[in-house]
Amino acid sequence: MKTYFVDSFTNEKFKGNPAAICVVENSLDITTMQNIAAEIGFSETAFIKKISGNSYSIRVFTPKKEIPLCGHATLASSKIIFDTTSLNSITFKNINNVELFIEKSGAKIKMQFPVYETEEIEVPQKMLNALGINKIENKRYSPINKIILIEIKDTKVLSDLQPDFLSLINSYNGINGVLVTAQSASPDFDFHYRYFWPWAGTNEDPVTGGVQTFLTKYWATKLNKNKLNAFQSSSRTGVMNTELYQDKVSIYGEAVTVFEGEFKN
Repeated sequence: MKTYFVDSFTNEKFKGNPAAICVVENSLDITTMQNIAAEIGFSETAFIKKISGNSYSIRVFTPKKEIPLCGHATLASSKIIFDTTSLNSITFKNINNVELFIEKSGAKIKMQFPVYETEEIEVPQKMLNALGINKIENKRYSPINKIILIEIKDTKVLSDLQPDFLSLINSYNGINGVLVTAQSASPDFDFHYRYFWPWAGTNEDPVTGGVQTFLTKYWATKLNKNKLNAFQSSSRTGVMNTELYQDKVSIYGEAVTVFEGEFKN
């Protein structure tokens, strides 16, 4: 099975977010896919299989569980398909039968994702303590993604966060992760963010595209604009451009392939 490592949301090797892409010829069972994802150990491993024409299935696994949607693994999968075929557009179908339309856009890849609403939520003090946050500006919850959003004021505080991940896991049950975000003070970006998800994946996801299903709308509403530039201030860093439509969000990013090999039967 052909397997690739791709750094997403960057044009530099060893930056952005690494994803493993497995090109499936014969269907794999869930246990095998989960074991492969755990063996590789990246935050996400995607398994893509051609259905017909430019239509592909995509399934995404963290080292711990299957998840329905992942931006950087979708970007990485698109990069491999575009580099190894003559296609200029792709339609992925995920485990929930959501169709994701992907196309080349100059040097970047444009992904069209659904938009999800957020709702009010109470965030316990022990979660804020585990994150190392003293004061928040706002908090919301994405029930589809099972992700808590916490807005703080300072991007420097955001980049300096060093959560206590054991305490973080124990601070809340039944979620996939916590996203912390702040408005950018730089004219190059509109907002910064980091995503912590020890409940479902690794401690921190280096660059996260899937959260734009609700994060883009959150900042578009606050900033009164529909085109935004985002910076993920993890240690690897990553950038992406997003554009909000009524019920869709377009995510633009680049990716770099760093490894090609084969998984043995």
